[in-house]
Amino acid sequence: MAIFKQLPDSLLQCLAIFLSIIIEALPFILLGAILSGFIEVFLTPELVQKHLPKRKFPRILFGTFVGFVFPSCECGIVPIINRFLEKKVPSYTAVPFLATAPIINPIVLFATYSAFGNSVRFVLLRLLGAVLVAIALGIMLGFVVDENILKANAKPMHQHDYSETPLLKKTFYAFAHAIDEFFDTGRYLIFGSLVAAAMQIYVPTRVLTTVGHNPLMAILVMMLMAFILSLCSEADAFIGASLLSTFGVAPIMAFLLIGPMVDIKNLMMMAKSFKKAFILQFVSLSSLIIIIYCLILGVI
Repeated sequence: MAIFKQLPDSLLQCLAIFLSIIIEALPFILLGAILSGFIEVFLTPELVQKHLPKRKFPRILFGTFVGFVFPSCECGIVPIINRFLEKKVPSYTAVPFLATAPIINPIVLFATYSAFGNSVRFVLLRLLGAVLVAIALGIMLGFVVDENILKANAKPMHQHDYSETPLLKKTFYAFAHAIDEFFDTGRYLIFGSLVAAAMQIYVPTRVLTTVGHNPLMAILVMMLMAFILSLCSEADAFIGASLLSTFGVAPIMAFLLIGPMVDIKNLMMMAKSFKKAFILQFVSLSSLIIIIYCLILGVI
């Protein structure tokens, strides 16, 4: 205890925020790793191709809306997407799921509904914004740019045929893969959370609020705050609701949309497996669609 008393208050606050982010995110990282392990063992490329729609645009829509029945928090979504891609799910299907799953998650929608005083309006606005971003990303990957988004030097998946393996052994292998995925992804979470905590302490909120006077600047400020705070999507609505009277509907919606898609810890995990060009395209297009969407909200 004496050692901690000798540390600067700012460093203690940084460590406290760091631990809070880790504690908040780890359960979802674990859930994502477990899902990733079961996908590795039970989901075959043949099964994927059998159930996916045949045409590109329906596949984009499938990835956009499947989060309703296959929800995931953004803290654990990256390993799931990586495994989907390795199982030959097209990137124009997987990436829309990456964008929407943390937002159209029924738990997140209910949290949004509760945070804004049982308001269906905010739920629908958040849902619509996420769907627009996901469809735009799917169209980009399906029709415009290279759909291969995995790094060429990414660690290859160990191909193994589990079709003849007994169910009990399959389950054991799934959890074994989950453990490997958890520790592999966790180190990126730790580093990203440390950066996020440091930015929260050394980039004061009052500096951001003082520059958010015009509509565009207010939207950009709230997007930057979402990136810095790196909140879990189950909790960000309550923070957004507390800032509603200060910033208004459009900037708060930008905060609620960009946070689950692009934050510090997510970018750290994405950088592990995805090409830099795709990450830049993902961040740029997502941000552009959200800015346009929220500017329109501000005038209607």
